[in-house]
Amino acid sequence: MYSEWASLSAQITANSCGAQCFSVLNKFPASAGREVVVSVVKQLGTNLGITQNAEPSHLVKDEEVKWCMDVICFGLSLPLQEHETIKDCVNVYCEWLTALHPQPRISVPKPICEDANLYARQIINHFHNLFVPRQGESADTIKRQAVLCHRVLRTLQQTAQISQLMDRQTWDTLLLFLLAINEILLAPPTVKDDVGDQLCERVLSVLFEVWLLACVRSFPSPSMWKTLQESCAMWRHRVALVDQWNRVNLALTARLLEFSYGPAFPQLKNADEDGQLIPIGMSNDCVAQTWYRFLRMIGNPTALCSPHIISKSSHFVQWALTHEKGAETHQHPCLQQLPQIFLNAMKGISSQVDAFLALPLTSMGAGVELAVARPKCNSILHVFHEWLFEAAHIGGDTWRQNRKKQACEASKRPSSMIMEHRKGSISLSQPNSLNDPQSLPPTLTIDKYESGRAEAIGTLCKIFCAKKTGEEILPVYLARFYMALQQCLKITESRECDETLASILLHSSDLFRLDLDGINVLLPGFIAALEIVLPDKDLKLKTQSMVFNRTELRRSAINILLSIMVLPLHYQTLPIRDLTCETSENRMFTFIQLKSRLMNILMNALQVETDAQNTHMLLGGLLLCVQDAVTFEETELGGGNANLSHNSSGVQHHDANLLSSACSERSASLVSAGTASLGGQTTATMGAGSGSIRDTGSAHDYPSLTISDDMSFEFGQELEGVTTYDNAHALFVRATYLVCHRLISSWKTDLNVSLAALELLSGLARLHIRETARKFTNDTLVKIYEASQNLTIISSDALECKRAVKWICDYICYQCSRPPPAHSKDLHSTIVAAFQCTAAWLMQHPYLLQDKDCLQTVLEVVELGISGTKSQSKGTDIPKFKDEKELKPASMRVRDAAENLLTIILEQVGYFPSECGPESISSLLDELALMKHCNSMVPAAAASSEQAIAKFKYFVTENSTILALLEEPLGNDQDPQPTVTLLIRGPFGRHAWTMQLRHLPRSKSGIKYHAINPGRPIPMNDVTQRLDSEQKNFPDGVDKVQPCVADYSIPTTEQMREQYGTAVIRELESLLENQSIHEKLAWAEADTSADSLSHAQECVPPTVCHEFHAARLFLSHFGFLGFETRNPQNPAEALGNPTQRPLIVLDTKSAAFAADLDRLDKLSARTHDSVYVFYVKNGQTSAQQIIANMGEESSASHDPHFASMLQTLGWPVQVSEHSGWTGFVHNSWSLKGTPEEQLKSTANELNYNGSQRVLYWADVSSEIAFVVPTTWNLRYNSDTCDSGSISSTDQIGSSNVWTRGETDSAAGLAKSKSRNLSLELDTNRRDVKEPVPPTRRKGNVTKPTLLAQAPAKIFLVWLESYEDYLNFPLEDLLAYTRTGEELQTQQLPRASDCHVIFVHSLLSGLLRVKLQGPPGRMSFATPLVDGMVLSRRVVGNLVRQTALNISRRRRLDNDNYQPPHVRRRLKVQDIVQKYKMDLSEADLLAHLFQRAI
Repeated sequence: MYSEWASLSAQITANSCGAQCFSVLNKFPASAGREVVVSVVKQLGTNLGITQNAEPSHLVKDEEVKWCMDVICFGLSLPLQEHETIKDCVNVYCEWLTALHPQPRISVPKPICEDANLYARQIINHFHNLFVPRQGESADTIKRQAVLCHRVLRTLQQTAQISQLMDRQTWDTLLLFLLAINEILLAPPTVKDDVGDQLCERVLSVLFEVWLLACVRSFPSPSMWKTLQESCAMWRHRVALVDQWNRVNLALTARLLEFSYGPAFPQLKNADEDGQLIPIGMSNDCVAQTWYRFLRMIGNPTALCSPHIISKSSHFVQWALTHEKGAETHQHPCLQQLPQIFLNAMKGISSQVDAFLALPLTSMGAGVELAVARPKCNSILHVFHEWLFEAAHIGGDTWRQNRKKQACEASKRPSSMIMEHRKGSISLSQPNSLNDPQSLPPTLTIDKYESGRAEAIGTLCKIFCAKKTGEEILPVYLARFYMALQQCLKITESRECDETLASILLHSSDLFRLDLDGINVLLPGFIAALEIVLPDKDLKLKTQSMVFNRTELRRSAINILLSIMVLPLHYQTLPIRDLTCETSENRMFTFIQLKSRLMNILMNALQVETDAQNTHMLLGGLLLCVQDAVTFEETELGGGNANLSHNSSGVQHHDANLLSSACSERSASLVSAGTASLGGQTTATMGAGSGSIRDTGSAHDYPSLTISDDMSFEFGQELEGVTTYDNAHALFVRATYLVCHRLISSWKTDLNVSLAALELLSGLARLHIRETARKFTNDTLVKIYEASQNLTIISSDALECKRAVKWICDYICYQCSRPPPAHSKDLHSTIVAAFQCTAAWLMQHPYLLQDKDCLQTVLEVVELGISGTKSQSKGTDIPKFKDEKELKPASMRVRDAAENLLTIILEQVGYFPSECGPESISSLLDELALMKHCNSMVPAAAASSEQAIAKFKYFVTENSTILALLEEPLGNDQDPQPTVTLLIRGPFGRHAWTMQLRHLPRSKSGIKYHAINPGRPIPMNDVTQRLDSEQKNFPDGVDKVQPCVADYSIPTTEQMREQYGTAVIRELESLLENQSIHEKLAWAEADTSADSLSHAQECVPPTVCHEFHAARLFLSHFGFLGFETRNPQNPAEALGNPTQRPLIVLDTKSAAFAADLDRLDKLSARTHDSVYVFYVKNGQTSAQQIIANMGEESSASHDPHFASMLQTLGWPVQVSEHSGWTGFVHNSWSLKGTPEEQLKSTANELNYNGSQRVLYWADVSSEIAFVVPTTWNLRYNSDTCDSGSISSTDQIGSSNVWTRGETDSAAGLAKSKSRNLSLELDTNRRDVKEPVPPTRRKGNVTKPTLLAQAPAKIFLVWLESYEDYLNFPLEDLLAYTRTGEELQTQQLPRASDCHVIFVHSLLSGLLRVKLQGPPGRMSFATPLVDGMVLSRRVVGNLVRQTALNISRRRRLDNDNYQPPHVRRRLKVQDIVQKYKMDLSEADLLAHLFQRAI
């Protein structure tokens, strides 16, 4: 840089020597000179104003001043015993230097004031004598010298700062003086506590700070810069040099960033005192020039690793020559600081790199956001690459080879080349004897520099991890970087983690997700490093002095693991080349061979991990692996390899330890040199139960959620050997066992980890593994006959599924059994999540309920959740019936979750989806639909729901179920049977049933059971003779029986007459006589009538009855008319409900009844969520640009994989025909008839904005709609908000159930619990159909409280450029994501509450995930993890599961949330309060005999 300029080193030496010869007193004996100095300086010191008032100097001529200066110059060189004299000399000169100040002191001689620069230069040169070290002085004396030196340095620095008179020559003199005193103090080897050691920090800081001032006032010449660089090379054995160098560099870098990248660039925050280093007024160009020159000031820092180079100066040679034992120069004790100095230098460079990348100086690992405007990697590498690459190779194989080569070349040169320069050269041309590592002391061996090497390689990793999307890095930089990483990643035989390895892992989190060319060549090295760090609980460290956070190290390693998990199945048999040339073919790896090692790392890491966040990340990665393997085998192996046979002899039995190593050595030995054949057309299906949904014979033929992918599936014998241990089924079994085991043993007390584990188990439950991919022997197959579907399931994992369900149930039992102080909101959240997980397993594996033990286990847990205890704590206990138990559930949330699981078991397992399809678990029939098929209903009259409702009778049972009974047969039933059609509206949906009372089964209903009248038989003419006999009322011997008291208990007629009188007896006799007369008349009349026996007609059967009171018959037969009253003392009957009759009649004449019934139907029995999908092109930052991307003209330029991803998210449905959640309240859960006119299909296939089409997915407990907003959404939302805000506010006061009339609310609400209260603000608006979520159930509630937490907004954003996530306009896009629920909650969602899933497509075809969401304990759900790299075949499935889990976690964390079935139950109770009829038993029976209108 300064090769063409002359150095001023000779001038510095001349000044140093000349200062000691300037005084004429040197010609006299020392004692004479001392006496002169003492007398003269003492007199001059009295006029300075220190001890007395200052007086004007008597020195008025130049000769007088020069003579005095000659004396003072000699005085500064006196021995330190003359401290007071030297002190006076210093005081005089410091006072005289004020001549350069704007206001000189009064004691400054006039000649000095008149020519201040000339005399100042002489004074500065004379000061050199003060700094010369004195030999043999005591420590106390040296401290006194240091104090005087500090005074001089402070004076010179102050003068340089405030002087306006200094000319260029004076500046050069000052700088050369500072260089000279640094040279004399710092160049010699360090001796502890000498004057150089004490002044080291101070002289260097003054030198650098004054030099910076000179750059503003009088920019130093190139010769001056060259001299500074050469001098610094001589001081590199001083720790303070690098520290001060780093300090100045960071201060200059901070100023450089300000004007280079603008105010928006993150500001580099230095210490306050460092911020004052840069003088005010330094121009931008001056800052840039000074920054670069200071950066190069100490040369190449890697020279610090060579003690031979650092010790080349004459001072070290002199020490070596005078050493009594004849030591080498590089053996001086002060050089033992070189490893620390090298580390400090590397840290300084790293800090500057962090500043350019806008990283915090304390950043470590992943999760740090880089500045968008950061410089390119090439730009940073142009500045620092030489130092960093050389430092990264220190101690490596390449470094050792180069040292040997250079030593060999140096041995052929003449020995005079050893000391070829005065100043320290960084050449490696020493003779072999000087380069001999054996001659180095133990503290200077090359391994002691590992900390600096680790800092250098970590800095390189940070630079390359800062690569932007589409940015190109020079191949030479990539090659050198890969070589350095390969050298640093070499694992020693002891398998210990050294600082270099830790630094690489800490700073390489993003390395495999940046599209770096050829990065996969490092894959084997990184896997080997991960095998050291992750699987072991106690990390083996090379030295215990390593300082880093082990949790952060494991987190960074897990990030790397998550970015490479999908590579084996993505690249398959593609070989991985080695960077070195010595690799033979038998050592070459293919990607698929690394799969088993990755699986073992993941499993073992999960087994030993203790940090909650790290465990969360590993669980997400585990589900990704299993899902990817299942989908891969389902699609890629579905063709030619479907019949692939495997040797079962090496297969692990299911009873063996499934967590053991998967024999990676055996997998590694199965090598195939063939490359993958590309071009096979395959399809990947959605894995989350879509196959099972389609297998149930649903009438709704939804398309399978598939994507097309071009990947190889020809693996041959290699895949056969490798996948024996890590195929989808083996991974499923290992994952299930491991997660269940750790959930029970160590995760049960941590909320986030428990939720993540249960989410993973739910995801595993949805996986359906191909039977051909299972490698277990035949004895593990379990045959289960499922009568409901008339098929036999052969499941090899039935036992594992049963175990999983048993483990989850045990987890629930343990959580419920914990002592009361442990019962908290978090604990109950885990129990609720466990119930949901159990439901997922039973829904996906219905055959589990065929197992008696499994069924009993599940129902016991349900009982525990509902009642708080089990009927049988042990198998030998006597069962306790539920009317004998006191209901004490763990919490109402737990009880609700248990009730939901029980309903799913009884109603949905094995039957979902129904004929209605997955979009509805309720019947699609309502009153209006049924009446259209009724015989007595004219179609024109069935136009309104009010008229249809009038045909039904409404009853409520259990205060939670509304029964709507229609007594008329439907049009398709001609049998005159008692028929009743029921619409059952309960907490879990609406169901339609038709019932008939039959005396014969349907199989015999066609047989005529009314026989033809055969006529009366002919009477027989023979008349038998009848014997007359006397009829006796009593036996003959009755009079012989002796009477007893009882015989006299019945009085005789005479006794009666005596007792009651004759009149009464006479009246009785007249009654008897009259009755006898009437009977005789009646007989006579009958004899003369046509119906008399003499005129008898033939008997005919009665006509068949066509009029039935079917509702009465149904209610009677099903026990609803028992009229038993509940026992208030029984908690089972009194809990949550007042004492009431089992049947309540509803008054349907009210006009609002139909509207309330419709609102009940609009309360879905499942949770519903929406995900909004956006496409962001490169560089887009405004909402309008992003929304315009989904227009017809822009959709053609989309990444084709974006459309494929959309198709895997859900099923495309037509909103006009859809009866589930559509993403908008106004048209969801409504019964859609066949549209009269089919809507024109839009030209844009990606138009899923909700106007005509939407993407939809549902399971038994949740619905989710994927909406791709366009400009239509903004127009629709603004229209809805404008019209809705007025009607909502106007009608709240009149129609809110909380403000009903006094007669209703006075008696009812005073006794009602919060669960009996209304859920919503009843408005007459057609599009307001969702309830206001209820208040927390904590006793009596007297007013509604709105939702404390706004509905979660989930965004799915496809990024063309990854960096655009930093500028994503989340706030502006919220206007496009309204659902209509905001009107009921009266709370708009905030951008800070939104969850965003960013997906970025890499050049490799894989997808990178970035998660963004509100901070909190339960913010992020699995399986997606921030930074994860996915395969396209699983992206839709995992995104959907993550969105569902995010919503579930948000509901668990919401104190005011109630499940859908609870909201429906409360709505039913609200309807009961408004429309119930208080009927007596007689009135109720009379009501049953009344016909409907």
